[in-house]
Parts: sequence; C-alpha cells; structure tokens
Amino acid sequence: MGMDLGTSSVRISTKSRGIILDEPSVVAYYRNEGKVLAVGAQALEMLGKTPAHIQAASPIRHGVIVNLPIAEAMLHYFLRQTSLFFRHQLVISVPANITNVARRAVREATLAAGAAKVWLIEAPTAAALGAQVDMSTPLGVMVVDIGSGITDMAVLSSGQTIISDSVRIAGNQCNIAIQEMMRYKHKLLISHNLAEEIKISLGTAVLPKTVQEMEIKGSDIVNGLPRTQVINSQEIHLALQEPLQGILDSIKRVLAQITPALAGDLVTNGIVLTGGGSLLESIDKYLQNQLQIPVKIAANPHQCAVLGTLKADIETLDSER
Repeated sequence: MGMDLGTSSVRISTKSRGIILDEPSVVAYYRNEGKVLAVGAQALEMLGKTPAHIQAASPIRHGVIVNLPIAEAMLHYFLRQTSLFFRHQLVISVPANITNVARRAVREATLAAGAAKVWLIEAPTAAALGAQVDMSTPLGVMVVDIGSGITDMAVLSSGQTIISDSVRIAGNQCNIAIQEMMRYKHKLLISHNLAEEIKISLGTAVLPKTVQEMEIKGSDIVNGLPRTQVINSQEIHLALQEPLQGILDSIKRVLAQITPALAGDLVTNGIVLTGGGSLLESIDKYLQNQLQIPVKIAANPHQCAVLGTLKADIETLDSER
C-alpha cells in the first residue's frame, strides 16, 4: 500500500484498486483525556465549532507529525477503513529533507497503527513517479509539489535526486493570507475553511481579466456581530502574491545551485507541478512568466504523490530499520 501523509489530507492507494481512501487529516478529541471523538471528514466539519473541552485539529503540521498519539489513532482508523488492513507494508511519502526525528515519528505512528513494515520516500520523488516523469534518462527535470502545509521541490536526473528543498509556504499559507486580507481590509473574521472556499472560487495567481464577485459571511471585528461582505477576484489575487512570491523565491534558490548542464535540461524539460496547490488558477503561467522556463501541471496533481509511492523501488528506500 502507498500513503500520502499530508497536512490537510491522508490518501491511501493500492496497485490493484488505485486510491482507496482520501480523507481530511483532522481529528476531534477530548483535550484532557485524549480520547478520539471523530476522524476525517466528520472531524473537519467540527473545526471552529467545538466546546472548550474538545479539540479539532490536524496532528500533522507542515508535513510533520506534531501529536504522535493522535496521529496513531488517526492512522489506525484510516487503515481500518480501507477494509484491506492486515499488517500491510506501506510506502509513505514524506517531505524532502525531513529530519531523522520526524522520520522516526512517521514510522512509530504507522507501525503503532498496525502496519507491518514502513518505507519512506521523499515527496518530490513520489510525485515525479506519480506524474509519470521519465526517470530513466540523465536529462534533468524539476518537480515542485505544492501541498497544504509545505512545498517540496527537487531536481531529478537518472532517477536520483540531485538537489531538493522544502519550504513551509503552501496552500494553507494562501488561506491565511486571505484571512488576513479580510481582517485588515474588510474588518471581518472568517474561518480557515471559508478562506479555502474563497481561494478555490476566486483565487488566481495572475491578475484576472474578468472580475468575479462572491458574497461571504463572517464576524465583524468592531462589534462581533455576524455580517456579509462582497469580495472580488482582484483583491484575492493581491492577497495571494506574498505566499506565491515565497514559493517562487524557494524555486529560484534551488535553481541557483544546479550545474549549467542541468540548467540547460530545464530550459527544455522545465518544471512539473504536482500537489493540490498546483490547482490554483494560472499558477503555471505565473511561474513560467517569472522563471522563463516551461512549467506544466501534472494530470490529477493532488494524487501524484500517493500513486507514485506504489511505483517506488523499495530496495532503494529508507525502511524502519
């Protein structure tokens, strides 16, 4: 089985059935006891709506487990949900350049949840395999995997990672940027989930030619009362420029470290975008205009990492040993 253990979602796949689970990586639990109340989609609906003694949150932040017991409970639930669970061997996608401590936490949580054996693969490599990038040639290619909590990137050649990096700027930071714009410009507090809906509906990486509007609801900062506000795609575009610039700067730092030979390859092969963040409208055009090299979005980009875990050569991967 393959698993993409993400900040906002967990996906599990098998070679015979494809993706068999795609659930939010959110758990609702009692603060004092640590007892789990709800997991996945049911827990996501409880975000921001729970009483003080119940916490609804993700045990994963920026692609790293931050609450081991809750992560174990979440993974145990998800693995049982697959109906295939019986001491399965798992290949798990993790962020590039993840620390040994974070690697150990992933292994411990998954083994405690009932897996028989665990291998880890860096997200850009898994995404490249899932995007059907030709890994057999010496021609260099760059993969940028934009998730919810982290953006992973790597330059690959002959099936090997030449250089990789991770930055904690991704889809969630775009949502936060929208929330901050609403706070300061419209004096309105909105939820993270609503910011995500706004990003999907109105968000665009380049200035929109046609202005679209959307009516949203939130809490007035001045008097605390609920109210509505009409927003448009131009102001959302402006709000997204800071996190997009952060992703762009990170890509530039990686490109600045490659050899001239690899740079020549990228002029032809360019960058392949994967991850849910690459679904932001025109992000490929934005990066291509800024970098002056080809940029394309993989088919089903949000599924590339989990599907790529099934194509990995486990003999070359880092096992729990």
